[in-house]
Amino acid sequence: MKAIRFHQYGDADVLQLEDVADPTPAAGEVRVRVAGTSFNSVDGNIRAGFMQGPMPLTLPHVPGLDVAGTVDALGEGVTGLAVGDRVVGFLPFVVDGASAELVVAPADGLAPAPTTIPLADAAALPVVGLTAWQALFEHADLQAGQRILVNGASGAVGGYAVQLAAAAGAHVVATGSGRSREQLLARGATEVVDHTATDVTAAVTEPVDVVLNLAPVDPEQLTALAGLARDNGVVVNTTVWMPAPSDEARGVRGIDLYVRSDAAQLGELVARVDRGELVVDVAERVALAALPSVHARAAAGALSGKVVVVAAEEG
Repeated sequence: MKAIRFHQYGDADVLQLEDVADPTPAAGEVRVRVAGTSFNSVDGNIRAGFMQGPMPLTLPHVPGLDVAGTVDALGEGVTGLAVGDRVVGFLPFVVDGASAELVVAPADGLAPAPTTIPLADAAALPVVGLTAWQALFEHADLQAGQRILVNGASGAVGGYAVQLAAAAGAHVVATGSGRSREQLLARGATEVVDHTATDVTAAVTEPVDVVLNLAPVDPEQLTALAGLARDNGVVVNTTVWMPAPSDEARGVRGIDLYVRSDAAQLGELVARVDRGELVVDVAERVALAALPSVHARAAAGALSGKVVVVAAEEG
């Protein structure tokens, strides 16, 4: 099969398209013929070697945490899945990923793929959708009627967070550039703050119950954002190199989010997609061979929106 691999850590040019032996599913695993994967910012950090401590890899390594495709073979003991099933999943960090024509995946980490969007596009859902879901409902315990500030709402996670928070009945204050205003309002934001034109902490004049930070702000900015949380509020932060600030005197909890695979939660996200309640936004689709250029553009800060890497045409 064809696969993108890197044999050493480094810049995007360590990624190479290679011929690799087809993987064989072990007990409890299935082999998936990949329709699509996607690029996540953590992929670049892993490739560059920044995550060797928490995510030790055996090199060479195939990147790609998201997978959407069709079950191709079953490992021993797998039940509930059959060859030909269309599935979507979030793969473990330390095993070979889905930037390939075939990948093996834990059977219990997969959910049925959405039926209302192209199969490859479903790869834009798992990692970022689960990040948004877990931030809102596991860590922040967001409730109807609460106010939430989504900082970095125009990114991939932010798009899902705005939709899910609005669907939960929250008042959503979203930050983004001026060009993202209309889309954020269409996705359910109540207010949009243009962070390129105004100071967010000055623009948000009423306290919020939840601050969700998805943007690579500096520690001083994050502390200022946390000051917008009302007493006994929550600050959830996904920029894991910088701890979320707490304020014990006011009862404000700071939570650092580390997303995990959860097939049940992913299944709920898929169901919402198929009911037309959750939009999967794909900014760009590229061929497998173009993945190194996607990594290079991301490193240069020139990547905008969610990129799906199409490994095979949908049959």
